[in-house]
Amino acid sequence: MRIAAFRTALVASLLAAGSAGTARADLPGVQADWLILFGVLPAPTYDPYQSQIPRRRPGHPPEPLPMFVEQNPDAVNPAPVDQAGSFVPVPDRWRIMESLGINTPWYDPYHQNVLKGDKPMFGEDWFFAMTGISDTLLEPRGIPTPVGPQSGTDPGSNDVLGDTDQVIFAQTAITSFLLYKGDTAFKPPDYEFKLALAFNYNRVRTDEVRALQLDPTFGRTRDDAFVGVQELFVTKDYRTASARYDVDEVRVGIQPFSSDFRGFLFQDNQPGVRFFGNRDNNRWQYNIAWFRRLEKDLNSGLNDITESPRDDDIFLASLYRQDFPFVGFTSQAIVAWNRNREDESFYDSNGFIQRPAAIGREAPRTYDVGYIGYNGDGRIGRLNLTVAAYAAIGDQSAGVFVPEKTDIRAGFAAAEASMDFDWIRVRGSAAWASGDDDPFDDRSTGYDAIFENPIFAGADTSYWIRQNIPFIGGGGVALAGRNGLLANLHSSKEQGQSNFDNPGLQLLGIGADFDLTPQSRVSANVNQLWFDRSEVLEVARNQADIGRSIGTDVSVAWIWRPYFTQNIILRLSAATLLPGEGLKDLYGDDTRYYTVLGNLIFTY
Repeated sequence: MRIAAFRTALVASLLAAGSAGTARADLPGVQADWLILFGVLPAPTYDPYQSQIPRRRPGHPPEPLPMFVEQNPDAVNPAPVDQAGSFVPVPDRWRIMESLGINTPWYDPYHQNVLKGDKPMFGEDWFFAMTGISDTLLEPRGIPTPVGPQSGTDPGSNDVLGDTDQVIFAQTAITSFLLYKGDTAFKPPDYEFKLALAFNYNRVRTDEVRALQLDPTFGRTRDDAFVGVQELFVTKDYRTASARYDVDEVRVGIQPFSSDFRGFLFQDNQPGVRFFGNRDNNRWQYNIAWFRRLEKDLNSGLNDITESPRDDDIFLASLYRQDFPFVGFTSQAIVAWNRNREDESFYDSNGFIQRPAAIGREAPRTYDVGYIGYNGDGRIGRLNLTVAAYAAIGDQSAGVFVPEKTDIRAGFAAAEASMDFDWIRVRGSAAWASGDDDPFDDRSTGYDAIFENPIFAGADTSYWIRQNIPFIGGGGVALAGRNGLLANLHSSKEQGQSNFDNPGLQLLGIGADFDLTPQSRVSANVNQLWFDRSEVLEVARNQADIGRSIGTDVSVAWIWRPYFTQNIILRLSAATLLPGEGLKDLYGDDTRYYTVLGNLIFTY
């Protein structure tokens, strides 16, 4: 009763300020709010504290908007067109800066440039991008160097090993030209045409004749130059599968391709046909490809299109899934088949035999090898992780040491994990490649890749990965190839065949990257290496009791980017291999294993 009496008295006092029909805007704010609360006045259809535009009440039709209220009646009208200046029509959004009178030199890559694909070269959506790279390398190194039968007169040389010091200088200039059609802000180009040429000059000096060329009269220094066609392809976007630009594309010609995240199986520029695309907002990606390998110039490593293609085919299919099995982690399944029919002898430009390799029977052979693999790359929480595993299954017409057909059964596994602590990243690496324990049986169990270029365990900063260590006493083959992880006894990675009668490899490593400044990074790595098996080495060298320990690989590198970009990069590195019992058994105790690398790269 008291509440009802209070309400009646309050309403009467509020209405004393005006009749029951008094407008909401004519009452003081507090009085109107109380009358609305007690249901005397209707609720407003707009927010009096925000704007004068009514908002629709639930269950009521929209009300008309109020008349526009001029906020600044004394404002001055804008100047007429003839006083403000004439308007210049802009043909498209790419040339807005030009319409304002702003132009940049053609050689300036940091501003709008037609040579860098910043605006159309012709038509509405035909773009052109040119890239120029200068790569200068100076590399003193020490590796076991064989003594030829016409040499060995220098003090310190014996009948097998000579002086280990060598110096390499290489200058490479790469020019690439890309023409493509389409606005690529959200989707791949409709058409893409690319040409990349590489010009290389290299000079190598050794202290032993016949280490570089077969003819001893050519001396201890070799100068060579070569031009290689590294890319020459056309790409067609032949289907857009969704509104989010999931696409299907085909690329034909000499093209770059990497079979996995770290280049363990096949990473090269070779001619072929490749179908690729994506689905489900790029969560699924696929590749179906065929490549036929080109001969390469041995001294530069560049493609040689003047020679007939090799009788070596690669067929592969791979499927990627992002965020599987963890968010931030990408998984890949891959199957590949390497068909090799190179049953004739082939000599390189230096006069040395490449196929068949000068080891074992030194007889021609062919092979069919299938690879089944899984690769993963990404992060799990704070942990960055890369994993890889391959099984190699197939057969070859003859073994390296036996004339009969052998079955290939080999395996490979690798993992690298890292974690960031502010400006420091620490990592651990592990790898295993199976070795052959009996070179005279009908099973070849040494793992070998098709064409590896591993980014792993320090990559080419590592002595073991970077250097091609000659396998002295076993023929003209290398214990490990240049820019290769595997101990596969190849004649060369560029022109040799895969060899599945090899000692295999085991590796455990630790390393760290230190970002001292945004411009400067220091990387350090320590890897411990072993042969998986040593029986093949003992047979090839006709030497008993060769140890499995390769040694400890220690390397450090400094990378400097003065402009915080990839346009100028200076890299200095040094590495040494402290030999274990296995290398001492092969090369003795006096060999010095070292490399010092200076590398300067300019990119336009």
